[in-house]
Amino acid sequence: MSVSQQHALIFAVATLFVVAGCKQAPPPSESTTPSQPATAAAPQQIGGQDIVKLERKATGNGQKPEFLTATVFPGRGMNVFQITANIPGKGEVEVFASPSLTDAAAKLNGGPDDLNGNASFSFGGAFLVPYPNRIRGKLSDDGKTITTEWKGKTITLPANWKGKNPGAEPHAMHGLILASKTDDVKTETTADGQTLTGTIHAGNFGGHWLSNTDLNFSIALTGGAVDATITAKNVGTEEEPMAIGWHPYFNIPSGDRKQARLHVPGEQTAEVNNYDDVFPTGKLVPVKGTKYDFTAPDGKALDDIFLDDNWSKLKRTDGAVDVNLTDPAANYGVRVEGISPEIKTVQVYAPPTRQFAAIEEQFNFGDPFGKEWHGVDTGMVTLKPGQSVTWHVRLELFTPSK
Repeated sequence: MSVSQQHALIFAVATLFVVAGCKQAPPPSESTTPSQPATAAAPQQIGGQDIVKLERKATGNGQKPEFLTATVFPGRGMNVFQITANIPGKGEVEVFASPSLTDAAAKLNGGPDDLNGNASFSFGGAFLVPYPNRIRGKLSDDGKTITTEWKGKTITLPANWKGKNPGAEPHAMHGLILASKTDDVKTETTADGQTLTGTIHAGNFGGHWLSNTDLNFSIALTGGAVDATITAKNVGTEEEPMAIGWHPYFNIPSGDRKQARLHVPGEQTAEVNNYDDVFPTGKLVPVKGTKYDFTAPDGKALDDIFLDDNWSKLKRTDGAVDVNLTDPAANYGVRVEGISPEIKTVQVYAPPTRQFAAIEEQFNFGDPFGKEWHGVDTGMVTLKPGQSVTWHVRLELFTPSK
């Protein structure tokens, strides 16, 4: 065999060997996409119960604002974690300022920053029962509880919050269901969306309240509205005070807080000692002529105003306390309607460095049992055994006028 024949034979055998299956991967080209690490799956449960997502299909062909979804945590006191909507010219937007589900699960972990469920009111929309806002009292020796009085009866509450300044006073904050589980959770499909219902058998709220209470929840999603309803019923044998509120963080979709506008139909605010404690002094101050006057129909720009304030002497429109947050740059507006007659105050928390406004329609003033009020009706409802009270707030979308 000649040398040329040997070379040809070697080439043929090598070719056959490759074709037979001992192939090597080709060198990567510039267009080859490197493999990516697998993305962690979003959690299916938070607080030991399944996350519920209410959904509906858009029907407006992008020509009208409409709600699309509502995500709720039954394992965390029915926290309405996120609502999404379709906005003409902008597409799908997040109505609430919330982290991802994965980040939320990491925060709602019962750790040092989540004692008493505190992390629940740092995003989304936590429900606040049997008291929204702050309650002051005598601090226990171990610093874990405070005691106050209602109609001569002692109430002991977790001292779960305090300001950041040195020597800030520990106090009770935002109720006792932040980490509660919900029973009888059911989802029903309706003509234009879905409705979630459930019950928290709160009892005496872990030994902190004067009677036993059942809380019946309904979260109803349609294209035109999201209705949140809570009915508190005294199922015990003693009378008890009751107040209900909500803590939704409303997103500013454009990311431009300064031009966002707020309308609050309240003629007075409750003076506070400072914006660290945010304790009411008992003095109610007219807003007319002050920076806290947001009564104009189209509201007033948030600009660089810091807000952690409580409005009262509320004007109702068609029976509802109508608070509006408008984002002209995004052609977006959300209306927060307090329908229940027991809603007497609106708390707004809106720091100038953040792109949200927490709008909290609630029954009561801050520190409702405090002596600083000198007998003023602070909005707490008295429930005798067998009696109930309902809190109802509706969200609606609108397109701001040019």
